[in-house]
Amino acid sequence: VKHTLDTTTTMANDGTTKKQKWFPLESNPALINGYINKLGYDTSLYEFCDVFSTEDWALDMIPQPVAAVMMLYPLTEKQTSAVGDDVVATEEMKDKVWFIKQRIGNACGTIGLVHALLNAPEALKVFEPDSWLANFSQDTPIPLSPVAKAERLEQDSKIAKMHDDATSSETNATSRGNIDDKVLTHFISLVCVDGKLYELDGRKEGPIYHGPTSQMTLLKDACGVIKKFMARDPTEMRFTITALAPKQM
Repeated sequence: VKHTLDTTTTMANDGTTKKQKWFPLESNPALINGYINKLGYDTSLYEFCDVFSTEDWALDMIPQPVAAVMMLYPLTEKQTSAVGDDVVATEEMKDKVWFIKQRIGNACGTIGLVHALLNAPEALKVFEPDSWLANFSQDTPIPLSPVAKAERLEQDSKIAKMHDDATSSETNATSRGNIDDKVLTHFISLVCVDGKLYELDGRKEGPIYHGPTSQMTLLKDACGVIKKFMARDPTEMRFTITALAPKQM
């Protein structure tokens, strides 16, 4: 299943700014792990793996503790009309969560990954010195506004190139298609910060609070949130779940 990433702004011929678009990123652990490794994340201890179901048998297959969960899901009307139910994090909560707005067309894959990695437990934020992740995390501290973070991302030609390389990699299961293809799916991340479960979606105004959690219960609690998404659209099958979990040797 594919998701697109958002793009940055560029100058059109008439001097106005035009929204850029990225190609969609696949929800494909082999592709994602290669991509985050190039961004500077050390995948020797933790990497993304597929979560095949929200049921216990599938969760029991995933090594613990999980550092983050990502979901790719269809942006149907039933999903987008449910945003009124969101509990937006308080200012006190926001002071502890790294959050960026998505303003690049189809950039949700990269933004979901960055949300997952920059909100992982401190011991797992192992970035190669002078890598893209190390530099971007330093340039966009939590107190910097989500829009200001988005502006830094939009001005960053290196991440645009690395995202594009990932979408054209031979690791992809499908062709990336045409840049103007309509993408109907979207990536979000679910993370545990300070004992609280947050949904991080760059289309929304801020982190969405889903109650208490812990690193040991994050996967189960995140799947509880995912089940609510699924229940809104019970005939829809395009849900894909991955977890940032201990690497299986």
